[in-house]
Amino acid sequence: MDTSKIRRDHDALFAGIDALRALMRVGVAENADAISGELGKLSATIRLHLSIEDRMLYPALANAADLDIAAAGKRFRQDMGGLAEAYRAFATHWNAGARIAADPDGFRREADAVFEALHARIHHETRELLPLAEQV
Repeated sequence: MDTSKIRRDHDALFAGIDALRALMRVGVAENADAISGELGKLSATIRLHLSIEDRMLYPALANAADLDIAAAGKRFRQDMGGLAEAYRAFATHWNAGARIAADPDGFRREADAVFEALHARIHHETRELLPLAEQV
């Protein structure tokens, strides 16, 4: 399977997280509207990326002749559910600059946790899952 699109998405997701972290370092309250805009862009990228994984990546892995690859794909898919839901809840709650500006410390706490988990997941997929997909 060609994973180049998924890898490009991963790069875009890393860049989006980095952009948000940079804005947060300068000041959450001061950059609340810009953060809200970047969060919207990241959310759109994540939605498209998850759609591609659901339509292409996970079905290809599930149908792999190698049972270990199929099992790994199933495990990764199941593990993603919790993170995807946590991200959706985070992005829905913090969807407006005014809400971010009203509680910059709360936003920072939640953002740090969600971005760290998202970053780790993307890195794990890139390092472990995509090489398996390339064997299918």
